[in-house]
Amino acid sequence: MAISMTEAAVRHVRRSLEGRGKGEGIRLGVRTTGCSGLAYVLEFVDEFSSDDQVFETNGVRVIVDPKSLVYLDGTELDFVREGLNEGFKFNNPNVRGECGCGESFNT
Repeated sequence: MAISMTEAAVRHVRRSLEGRGKGEGIRLGVRTTGCSGLAYVLEFVDEFSSDDQVFETNGVRVIVDPKSLVYLDGTELDFVREGLNEGFKFNNPNVRGECGCGESFNT
């Protein structure tokens, strides 16, 4: 089981953590919502839980809880700029369908 990040995602997360002044990494998870069922959740992590899975790319950690990992295994986290917009892109091989607005997915 693995979660990875592109260099663009690593740079963005590293800058965000440095600007924040603290943090062990970012948590990637899923929650039930939207028209397709699941949505990605990202948040800063200051402390690990004992059952967290930790994946590291170039010194930046992504922390995932076991329930979310089932839906996220193999995901590559990218940070993209498209025109005036920028944000994380989730290259998740487990996704079978997405809603029209792109806010949720199903496996």
